[in-house]
Amino acid sequence: MENCISGKTAAHCSCTCTACDKRGNCCMCVAYHNERGEIPGCFFSADAERSYDRSLARLGKDRGIF
Repeated sequence: MENCISGKTAAHCSCTCTACDKRGNCCMCVAYHNERGEIPGCFFSADAERSYDRSLARLGKDRGIF
């Protein structure tokens, strides 16, 4: 995962949790949420991301799928 760390991704990270140590490190973030059965906040719209609901059901609702 060390190869995924980039200062450039932090500038484009849409996560609102600025205190997160994984913010801007997409590989660590995706792995962290995957281990918890969650979806990273950057997969959601800005409004849905702020709900902190990282479920598949919330993503589907956010994307108009279900």
